[in-house]
Amino acid sequence: MTTKAQAVIDWVDERFPLTSSIKGHLTEYYAPKNFNFWYFFGSLALLVLVIQIVTGIFLVMHYKPDASLNASGVPVAFASVEYIMRDVPGGWLIRYMHSTGASAFFIVVYLHMFRGLLYGSYRKPRELIWIFGTLIFLALMAEAFMGYLLPWGQMSFWGAQVIVNLFSAIPVIGPDLSVVIRGDFVVSDATLNRFFSFHVIAVPLILIGLVAAHIVALHEVGSNNPDGVEIKKKKGPDGHPLDGIPFHPYYTVKDIVGVVGFLIVFSFIVFFAPEGGGYFLEFNNFIPADPLKTPPHIAPVWYFTPFYSILRAVTYPLLGIDAKFWGVVAMGAAVVIIAFLPWLDRSPVKSIRYKGGLFKAILAIFIVAFFILGYLGVLPPTPGRTLVSQICSVIYFGFFLLMPWYSKMDKCKPEPDRVTG
Repeated sequence: MTTKAQAVIDWVDERFPLTSSIKGHLTEYYAPKNFNFWYFFGSLALLVLVIQIVTGIFLVMHYKPDASLNASGVPVAFASVEYIMRDVPGGWLIRYMHSTGASAFFIVVYLHMFRGLLYGSYRKPRELIWIFGTLIFLALMAEAFMGYLLPWGQMSFWGAQVIVNLFSAIPVIGPDLSVVIRGDFVVSDATLNRFFSFHVIAVPLILIGLVAAHIVALHEVGSNNPDGVEIKKKKGPDGHPLDGIPFHPYYTVKDIVGVVGFLIVFSFIVFFAPEGGGYFLEFNNFIPADPLKTPPHIAPVWYFTPFYSILRAVTYPLLGIDAKFWGVVAMGAAVVIIAFLPWLDRSPVKSIRYKGGLFKAILAIFIVAFFILGYLGVLPPTPGRTLVSQICSVIYFGFFLLMPWYSKMDKCKPEPDRVTG
């Protein structure tokens, strides 16, 4: 580095912690040397967040949150999306990157959460990291739901109608709360503008703040690894972990491999299958919103369907309160209970590598139940499907609520003192 360049850096360092931040979070942040495939998804989630923000900025330049009809009798909001797709140079690409990015975000985040479940990344001392992660997931769900309304297609309109109406089932405050959320007595222009404001300003700010807190908390206590071994307990004479390597350049280079692989798959979907077979962009959403014509089947996007199935599985009133209210409670509890994992897992080891057959079998049943809930959520309800949803919902909650007992009963292998690679 030249003397002038160093002088500029020194000038910045006197006023801003540039060099110390680079050292603390990259060149001198020691990560376990045995990271595997599952550790790609944290950096990929950050990449998709950047894609969503950048494409969202360009979409906002041309999108109009207006539910009134234009001269052709089409809602202005819907027509502005069509304008982006057909008349804005490269607009179709930006819109498809954003819509595909929404599904990609949830795929990556679900896999990231699953990795934490596999290797016990929620265990002490990483409880706060896990709580921040759960809050990110909640904010992401809110962001996706509000963004889904903006194209003002049939599924946008009626999906929002169904979901917002669920809040009216809350005793005493429900009807007023649903009006506050909508900004009107029905889903209307006020709802569209309200959701647009939250989608492009409020929730992204919250999301970025939570992601920053998540990363800072992670770098404070250090990353977990497939063995569940705390590498900070074994340090060399230089004070660095014996089983750690600098995040940069080793893992920045490794992450580039994951990024390239992800972008290949992402690009293939964007260019050849942006609708994702009707799961990423539902076919009914290419029809302008019509308050007088209800679609034959209303269902949320695929990434909400496991929790939507849990909501629909509750069919009996309790304590004189409508079943719809208890369905909303069950749906909310299904997300919130994830945050309590650090205190529910009583296993003597963190990683699934050293857990016994009991935990592995229960985890496998939980995964199957979660996929079944997701599949049933896109289908119209029938008595048989409702029964299966109820069974899978019991399995879902049983996985968490019974964990303090079966995690203790599980016959585990002893954890090694050092990482095994």
